[in-house]
Amino acid sequence: MADLRVNIAGVDFANPLIAASGTFGFGREYQEFYPLSTLGGISCKGITLMERPGNPPPRIAETPSGMLNSVGLQNPGVDHFIEKDLPWLKQQGTVVIANIAGNTQQDYCRMADKLSASSVDLVELNISCPNVKQGGVQFGTSCQGVEEITSAVRKYCKKPLMVKLSPNVADIGEIAKAAEAGGADAISLINTLTGMRIDIRTRRPILHNNTGGLSGPAVFPVAVRMVWQAAQKVKVPVVGLGGISTWQDAVEMLLAGASALQIGTALFTDPYAPVKILDGLNRYLDENHIASVTELTGAVCPYGN
Repeated sequence: MADLRVNIAGVDFANPLIAASGTFGFGREYQEFYPLSTLGGISCKGITLMERPGNPPPRIAETPSGMLNSVGLQNPGVDHFIEKDLPWLKQQGTVVIANIAGNTQQDYCRMADKLSASSVDLVELNISCPNVKQGGVQFGTSCQGVEEITSAVRKYCKKPLMVKLSPNVADIGEIAKAAEAGGADAISLINTLTGMRIDIRTRRPILHNNTGGLSGPAVFPVAVRMVWQAAQKVKVPVVGLGGISTWQDAVEMLLAGASALQIGTALFTDPYAPVKILDGLNRYLDENHIASVTELTGAVCPYGN
């Protein structure tokens, strides 16, 4: 069997498959299906400084080849996560990534400080959430904003820091460079694209928040393109996500430049999706006599101009 181990920002993963934030909760429900050690890591549900109830319903809508969500970062808060969820997670034999979101720079810094004293393996800085009315996305759509928030959090974060980037920007390569300049040890992309649906009978938006984040297979080609562009601009590892549903998608994203992968929306229709993707990736590597999954990263051969 091929070597599936990867290293992201100094953290060793048994394999490149990570459950994406917001789709896996804190892992308790999914451990009824398979040991969480099957996964390389878990990016936990996004946490904020204080408990947040999230947006009022309706906040989920199915779309062709995907879904819209405006859950609004419902979560119990960082202190509850550290005290109640993290001890259990650390017993599951997988890398634990804390995904943090905030309304202000101070919120992010305070959470980074708290998590630095905890046993999390890595912090994912979510500056790209399009389904809350305040915070997050305001930091993630300009190079100056990305570099400033990353630099500020870097001063407080003693754990490896990964910055999650928004696709709702003009030049993802420059945004990626800004995160790296601010001190990011890795970047992850893409977060959801901003979308909207309207009920033609009521003439009202389907989501109570009017707009939400589009995810699922529909966004996969956009994600591949942006991972490819970002990977050419930075030296830090790139974690690719956005519509990965099959092992073929996983291989494609690795070839585009990803060093590891996050699986999200696919979990809602098939909780075993990461297991199936891992099995398929393993077979692909063996059948093509590839010794290590790291050999795929960035191995695309683009056509010349």
